[in-house]
Amino acid sequence: MSNHNPLRVGRKYTGAFLIALFLIALGPGSAVTAQDLQAVAKAAVPATSQVLPSSSSNTVPQSVIASLASLPEADTLVYINPRLIINEAAARVLPEKDLAEMRKGFGEMKKDTGLDPGNIDYIVSQIRFKKPNANLDFSLPEFMMVVGGDFDAEALVKFAGQAFKERLRTEAYGSKTLSLMTIDELAEQARKTPLLKSLTEVAIVAVNGNTVALGTTSYVKAAIDAAGGKGRISTDLLNSVLRDPNALISTAGSPWTAFAKTFALLGTENNPRAARCDNKLGDFYAAITMDANSFKFRGAMNADNPDTAKIIKSLLSMLLTQAADLSKDKSAQAILKSLTITPTDTEVLVQAEVSQQAVVDFIQEQSHPKQPTVTAPAETKPKAATKATPRRRRHRTTTKKTV
Repeated sequence: MSNHNPLRVGRKYTGAFLIALFLIALGPGSAVTAQDLQAVAKAAVPATSQVLPSSSSNTVPQSVIASLASLPEADTLVYINPRLIINEAAARVLPEKDLAEMRKGFGEMKKDTGLDPGNIDYIVSQIRFKKPNANLDFSLPEFMMVVGGDFDAEALVKFAGQAFKERLRTEAYGSKTLSLMTIDELAEQARKTPLLKSLTEVAIVAVNGNTVALGTTSYVKAAIDAAGGKGRISTDLLNSVLRDPNALISTAGSPWTAFAKTFALLGTENNPRAARCDNKLGDFYAAITMDANSFKFRGAMNADNPDTAKIIKSLLSMLLTQAADLSKDKSAQAILKSLTITPTDTEVLVQAEVSQQAVVDFIQEQSHPKQPTVTAPAETKPKAATKATPRRRRHRTTTKKTV
């Protein structure tokens, strides 16, 4: 490892990595033009797992599927495909100079940290809601990020330990050693708001040789348990989020299950209760994909029946209208208004499409922002000096007294 300060090196490359990773996902929402928006009027593409076809012969590697199947349970899952984003999508929208600088930065990052973003197989963000405890106290959801790929997980955790050595402490859990850090700002707020207590501490651990988990301590411990075969993720949720192997980013979740957990419909932590209603209402899927000319957003939400689908469509349309009215960015307003919402017999479909050229234009605009025009203040003529009017001296008249 170089003699650079680990914390400074991490900060140096984190921004470049995140830009490369999320630029494709965020760019269309900010860069779409009026012509692009007029071109998205296409037939609705259902986003259910049964009918959404793959756009090519690409498949998610079996090694990745096996790793994801060893994740702990989740109510919402976000899957990011860094290899596809960096190696294919970025090459379509970034100038060659920027691509060369990005690759150079990745090489330096690997030299200093042992991690090359181009060799990451997946990044997964998970959220799970908790059942109430015996006192029926409400708890905030747990969160976790898992990164897997061709890198040394132990070396990466060691690097994190060097970067935050003054703030980290270790704790043994099974055969693993967790590195724990308290978030001082949240800990201070938690003194006044006890609800935040579960978010005041995060943990990082090498789950195996090429997988790192970072998140709330209890969730990271659950990742270790799941790797050993306990409390693993639902197959339905995993199949839903991986339904399109060409997705740059995809997400799926079950808000009804989260609601049922939070409000004790499934019992408490110490007293579980069998579900009385197995309802998939609100289960959703969304993904950003690409083809030769454009980036596409496709999403669907389970509505159970046509009437419910129309109600959900009305609610979503109202929310989008309000969001567009509140947004000050004209491009953001345009993309929000361009989203097509279509109710069907059993679900609500949402879609949009943006050309690659619009993303290219956006990147160039962000790389070379226009300098604000500075208007010189108008010259003001000095006021003409006004001549003082001489004051006339008043003569006092004296009257002689007669003796």
